[in-house]
Amino acid sequence: MSHTIKNIACIGAGYVGGPTMAVIAEKCPDIKVTVVDVNEKRIAAWNDENLDNLPIYEPGLKEVVKGARGRNLFFSTDVDAAIDAAEMVFISVNTPTKTYGVGKGMAADLKYVELCARQIARVANTDKIVVEKSTLPVRTAQSIRTILKAEGKAVNFQVLSNPEFLAEGTAVADLHQPDRVLIGGDQDAAGQRAVNALADIYAGWVSRDRIITTNVWSSELSKLTANAFLAQRVSSINALSALCEKSGADVEEIARAIGRDSRIGSKFMKASVGFGGSCFQKDILNLVYIARSYGLTEVGDYWEQVIVMNDYQKRRFAANIVNQLFNTVSGKKIAMLGWAFKKDTNDTRESAAIYVADYLLNEQAELFIYDPKVKPEQVYADLDYLNTRSESENRRLVTVVNQPGDAMKEAHAVAVMTEWDVFKTYDWQKVYDDMKKPAFVFDGRNILDGSGLKEIGFMYQGIGR
Repeated sequence: MSHTIKNIACIGAGYVGGPTMAVIAEKCPDIKVTVVDVNEKRIAAWNDENLDNLPIYEPGLKEVVKGARGRNLFFSTDVDAAIDAAEMVFISVNTPTKTYGVGKGMAADLKYVELCARQIARVANTDKIVVEKSTLPVRTAQSIRTILKAEGKAVNFQVLSNPEFLAEGTAVADLHQPDRVLIGGDQDAAGQRAVNALADIYAGWVSRDRIITTNVWSSELSKLTANAFLAQRVSSINALSALCEKSGADVEEIARAIGRDSRIGSKFMKASVGFGGSCFQKDILNLVYIARSYGLTEVGDYWEQVIVMNDYQKRRFAANIVNQLFNTVSGKKIAMLGWAFKKDTNDTRESAAIYVADYLLNEQAELFIYDPKVKPEQVYADLDYLNTRSESENRRLVTVVNQPGDAMKEAHAVAVMTEWDVFKTYDWQKVYDDMKKPAFVFDGRNILDGSGLKEIGFMYQGIGR
C-alpha cells in the first residue's frame, strides 16, 4: 500500500513511542520512521546489536525491531533533523502528574509536550501534521496549536489526537491487532485530510471499521475515560475482596458469577493487591482535576475514590503480612517475588510492590527481592524516590537477587507481587520446606492454585506442618 506520508518522526523513545513506531515501520516499509530522544543512553540501547538490551521489554518487540531497524526504522538523538525531514511528527513524551504549583498531585505536567511543540515550531519550514500520542488532558491540542502558530512562519500545522490504548506486556499484540484506533482532528477540510493521512497509515494492517475518527476533544477525553473505567473495575472487585474476607464469601466465585453478565463482562475482574502502571492513577487524577476545575466536585470525588480504594488495598495487603507474622516483621526476612507492576514488562511505575515494600521497610523488615526483568538499580531508585528513608538504609534493608531461590531460602514469608508465569511453576511445597517455620506465602496476584495453602480471601497463607 502506498502512503501519502513518506517520512515520520516520533519525539520520545519510551514505552509508547518505541513500540508504536517499530510496528508502523514493520507494517509500512515504504515509510521512513525515525524515533528521536534527548536521552543518549536510551537511544544507544535501541541501537544495540544485542536485541536483549532494548530499553523496553515487551514480548515480540525485539523481533519487530530486528526486522525493521536499519531498513526504514531509525533511532537518533538528532531531534531537529528528524523534525525537519518529517511530514508527520508524533509527540510521545512523558506526561507525569504535576508535583508542583496549580494542580499539584493531580493535573498532568505538560512541560515536555510544550517543549516539543516549541521545538517543532522553531525547526519546521514545511507543513507538518503533529500527532498527540502522549496521554493528555482534554483541549491540550489547542495549546499545541497556539504554540505552533506563535513563530509566525508561513507553515501550516494540523494537530491530531491519536491516543494509545496499549497494555504493557501485550503492547506488540495490541498494536498488531488493536480493538480500535482512535484519531481526532479538526472537522474542516484541512483537518479531515490530516485525519485521513494518519488513518491510511494504520489501514495498512488494521481494518477500516476499527479506525474511529472524532473531533480532537472527544479523542483526548476518551483516553482518560477508558483508563478510569478499567481502574474503577479493579477497585470495585478489590473492595469486595475485603468484604469477602469478613463474610466468608469467595471473591473468585463472585467475579466469575457477575463476569458472566454480558452487561458487565469478565475483564478486569481479578482481585489483587491493586493496580499499578503509568496510566491508571495518573489519568484518574487528571480526570478528577478536570472535573473539579469545572466545578463538578461530586464527579471528582467519585473518581478519586477509585484511587483511595487502590491505596487501601495495598496497605491492607502489607498489614496482613505483618499481622500474620505475629504483628512484627522487624529483622525478619521477607521475599518479594516480582517488582514490575504486571507480568511481561519491566515497567515499575506505580507498582503495588513498591508501596508494600515501603510499608514493610517502615516495620524494619529485611526484604529480598527478585524480578526476572527489573534491574537492581531500578528497585533502589523506586524506593529512594519515595524519600521515606535514606538511600543507605534502603540498601541496608533491601537485597535484590538474581535467583528466586536466593530470595525465598529461609525466609519467614514470601509475597508474590507480580503474576509472572514462572512463579506458577514453582514447587511451592519445596519452597515452604526451605523457609523458616512457621512460614507464610502471600499471593497478591492470585496466581497460585492454593494447593497445600490456607486461603485468606484472595491471599494465601502457608500452614504449619
